[in-house]
Amino acid sequence: MQAFLTNIAQRPALWATLRRIVENNYVGERAAIADELTPWLQTKPRRFLDFGCGTGEFAASFPQHSYMGVDLSQGYVRYAATFSDHRFGVMNGNALAFGDASFDAALIVGVIHHLDDALAQVTARELHRVLAPGGEILMLEDIPAQDWWNLPGRLMHWLDRGDAIRQDEDYGRLFAPYFTIQRRWSIRSGICDYAVYRFSRVD
Repeated sequence: MQAFLTNIAQRPALWATLRRIVENNYVGERAAIADELTPWLQTKPRRFLDFGCGTGEFAASFPQHSYMGVDLSQGYVRYAATFSDHRFGVMNGNALAFGDASFDAALIVGVIHHLDDALAQVTARELHRVLAPGGEILMLEDIPAQDWWNLPGRLMHWLDRGDAIRQDEDYGRLFAPYFTIQRRWSIRSGICDYAVYRFSRVD
């Protein structure tokens, strides 16, 4: 079964469809973006980085001129660019091709649970570098199913390609040297439980 999912994940269109089904079309994630980053209610121009953008599911949540999506997968980025006029690029998250203070806010959805602790901390440091003083991160990361009866969610995590699904407090610890938690809560997106963090940059 895991090999089957890995095969699907290598096909961006199929993977995007599967994720929309199991996560109820990302209603929870989109609501968090609208509430916490308020990208369409700008008092001044803001620059947004979608870190690990995958197939670009959340690009439409941001004004086109202020959004940049990056992902390690060339196939995902190519797929995202096919369906959106937003900007996308293929990059290694541990060495982003941006200057210091290039963005005002970042979005991270389901990325860090694919990284071990050392890589996650390098990623946090790199995000600190590319975010401007006063910058913030909205991060949503997989956590173990919160209800015993959510068997589909438990199965999805067992099949997940990420090997580092953590308890919610552990994600905050990894980012602590570079970011302060302003708010933390949890949501369920379809069958998947997420810890949600709003971080502010340590200046």
